[in-house]
Amino acid sequence: MSLGRASGDGYAIKVIQHTHKDLFMATFTSKTAFLDAILKAYDKLEKSYASLSAEDMTTPGACDDWSVKDILAHVYEWQQMVLRWYAAGERGEVPKTPADDLKWNETPILNERIYQTYRDHDLDDIQRLFKASHESMLALLQTIDDDALFTPAHYAWTKKLNFASYMKSATSSHYDWASKLIRKWAKQRTTESM
Repeated sequence: MSLGRASGDGYAIKVIQHTHKDLFMATFTSKTAFLDAILKAYDKLEKSYASLSAEDMTTPGACDDWSVKDILAHVYEWQQMVLRWYAAGERGEVPKTPADDLKWNETPILNERIYQTYRDHDLDDIQRLFKASHESMLALLQTIDDDALFTPAHYAWTKKLNFASYMKSATSSHYDWASKLIRKWAKQRTTESM
């Protein structure tokens, strides 16, 4: 993920842009290996913020203007999008990804929308939503059949990719991204306070 700038409605906003190559390249061919990677990355993410106070969790700066809470909300919403896309695919629909009015090269705009949607939610609410969403992703992974998970274009909306690519982007890849940002930010804050 990289920071970028985009303009909307005549003003500049700070945005986050996903690097699709990093997030969407699924390298797993078994559910067991995939599940293990998700659980390890989630554990690392939880540890990255476990010692932070509520004040630290809601202080901007962990990712540009985003707080740790905002990062968790971001990951939560991306998981919810993937779950909605999956449900639509199961119904034989072809959802517009990443959003009805946006293309993949416009994810900075989508990420800013996500930030604006959740910025005023309280920390406890975001942590509860994030944990429940993670559990939903695990439940889906455990119930989906291997063909639906690993076959490229099994769902029309995934085009040349397999669904595992989308699950990876919303779980282990995002968890790795988030934990790196949080650890770096927490270390920097500790250094600055000395």
